[in-house]
Amino acid sequence: MHPEVLSVYEAIRRRRDVRAEFTGDVVDEATLWRLLDAAHRAPSVGNSQPWDFVVVRDPATLREFADHVARKRIEFRDALPPERAATFEPIKIEGILQSGTGIVVCYDHERGGPQVLGRATVPETGIYSAVLAIQNLWLAATAEGVGVGWVSFYDPGFLSDLIGLPEGVRTVAWLCVGPVHEFQRVPDLERFGWRAGRPLTEAVHREIYRG
Repeated sequence: MHPEVLSVYEAIRRRRDVRAEFTGDVVDEATLWRLLDAAHRAPSVGNSQPWDFVVVRDPATLREFADHVARKRIEFRDALPPERAATFEPIKIEGILQSGTGIVVCYDHERGGPQVLGRATVPETGIYSAVLAIQNLWLAATAEGVGVGWVSFYDPGFLSDLIGLPEGVRTVAWLCVGPVHEFQRVPDLERFGWRAGRPLTEAVHREIYRG
């Protein structure tokens, strides 16, 4: 385990969406299982645990997915207005090959049966549960000095076919996971001028929503 034990608040503060900082080393099995265990302990609607984790390390699969993501990146860039395209161009969007490990988080809406306690009126709580598992993994990784990058430039059908998902199981995220040189102090999208964060005071409302 990483020698510096972080409080949960410090892990939240340090957490970054990692792209360019991977060392090239592969996360060891013991650490990988601790991260997956943290993810699997996430709260879930009706205790349905609707997630599965597909660990991908085969170089050919990593390369095939990286090539697909690169094509999607170009499509996004070419659809931007010129000034936004210029801002976007230097932003690295993935570390698929550099991390050496992909964890595909999947969601099965049928997990837990037809009557999942707490999901009847808000079906999205199943997906929310899978996202909570991702957050658990991400914070545990940060505490271990391991980087995580969430890749979202892909066609879901392509990824489902790539990892052989059965009908009815969908992808939620491809996470690049691996040791890092450092965590950036400022998030990449702020450093490169894509979008700044907004202060907490703008996000908090009292009693009713005030725009």
